[in-house]
Amino acid sequence: MKRTHLPLNGLRVLDAAARHLSFTRAADELAVTPAAVGQQIRALEDTLGVVLFRRTTKGLELTPEGEAGLPALRHGFLQFEESVRAMQAGQSSKSLTIAAPRDLTQKWLMPKLAAIAVADPELRFVLIDAGEGVDFAQANLDLAIHWGEGPGEHEGEAIESDGMVTIERPGGGSEVAIGWPGCIEDDAAPLLTVADAGLAIEAAAAGLGRACVPELLTRADIEAGRIAVHGEPRAYPQGYWMVAPLPQWRQKKVRALVDALAL
Repeated sequence: MKRTHLPLNGLRVLDAAARHLSFTRAADELAVTPAAVGQQIRALEDTLGVVLFRRTTKGLELTPEGEAGLPALRHGFLQFEESVRAMQAGQSSKSLTIAAPRDLTQKWLMPKLAAIAVADPELRFVLIDAGEGVDFAQANLDLAIHWGEGPGEHEGEAIESDGMVTIERPGGGSEVAIGWPGCIEDDAAPLLTVADAGLAIEAAAAGLGRACVPELLTRADIEAGRIAVHGEPRAYPQGYWMVAPLPQWRQKKVRALVDALAL
């Protein structure tokens, strides 16, 4: 069914003028001039084809037509307020949906979220495997983390790291390369090729060779003594980015999450 175009500005002015029975006091409430209130009322009367106010010796009076519409109008404004509160409720929600590559989720994101949850036990997280890409429109996401040279089409912030590192089993092991789509250690054919950096780390920890992986993913395993760094970290054009479309990026809960993850 086609909806009637509603002159919402005029109706808002009508509500204020009817409550005060004064264009001047209505103008003060709405932060406009009395002349602007009068123009809105005249335009509304032209649109509706009825007279809404009459000036008398006692002041401004509503006509019967104006009186007849006020209860439904005020109920409608209350419904608008309820609608706005419902839409804003998501910003104060304690639920966050995050998409990230599986290896990043396992090696870095889950420990981060565990620490964040300790600080705010009411938080709830939904984690989605980013795979080869995410669609914010379809997945109802709050935030995504991707590997790339920038935020792409969205707003974003880089996760700080030392770039790429070459890792091996502590004490040394095979010196052959472990390959994955992000990096191989040298030009020789790798002994083992795996799907992602997380598996490359596990292969290196098992002594199958050396892997070139994002430094960000190695921190917990280095601290635990499972792997060791061979050589120095090196800069790399790609890295992990926290991204979201502008409306999500502006939400307080998303900004708080980004700030917490960046620590």
